[in-house]
Amino acid sequence: MSDYLLVLKDREKVAKDTMAFRFDTVGAGYTFRPGQNADFSLVNPPETDDQGNVRTLSFATSPNDRASFTVAMRMRNTAFKNSLQAIPIGARVKVSRPMGSFTLHKDSSKPAVFLAGGIGITPMLSMIGWATEEKLPHKMYLFYSNRTPQEAPFMDRLEEWARQNPNFKLIATVTRDYNFSWLYELGRINRDMLTKHLAEIQTPIYYLAGPPGMVTAMLLLLDSIGVSEDNIKTEEFAGY
Repeated sequence: MSDYLLVLKDREKVAKDTMAFRFDTVGAGYTFRPGQNADFSLVNPPETDDQGNVRTLSFATSPNDRASFTVAMRMRNTAFKNSLQAIPIGARVKVSRPMGSFTLHKDSSKPAVFLAGGIGITPMLSMIGWATEEKLPHKMYLFYSNRTPQEAPFMDRLEEWARQNPNFKLIATVTRDYNFSWLYELGRINRDMLTKHLAEIQTPIYYLAGPPGMVTAMLLLLDSIGVSEDNIKTEEFAGY
């Protein structure tokens, strides 16, 4: 079976200009690996445009939840996003089989370092949540960059995992409009920030996800500090 018709179960605003959409998988036999994605196709959407009715979205939840999964996106004025907000709860959406190899490495002797920008956090949520549930021995460090605290979705969930999982460290940062209530880092992810929190910066496996410009900047940063390209996985989130 190449596609599944899954029911839209719920949707909610999770940060400024960011929505999460939950889909019912009960009885569908739908499974995926943490960090994977799928194509989502709207069936008879209320509006369409030249960008089409299909988007590739990463799963933002652990596959251990057999009843549902969540995806999330930054909202813009496009037909696809307007339609996904407008269709009724209970409507069916066509979902492809899961795809992608942006998944957690098996060798737990190598730390996982996640460099996330904005909505690029979604596949990392899936991996970190699953690793926490499974009590995996992997050391995990999440450097999570947003422009403002208001634009940083899922912080409550990440902070809870950081409390639960001694192998997971959250390093969040904002690049503008911060205030005294922000308890984390300030500014863009850079070499100083990495070396401040990582005992060794060349041996971990790095996972990069976010807008294309951010991913490119992180690739240049890692190259400048001598990280092998064999130790880097990337996922770009275009602004559609």
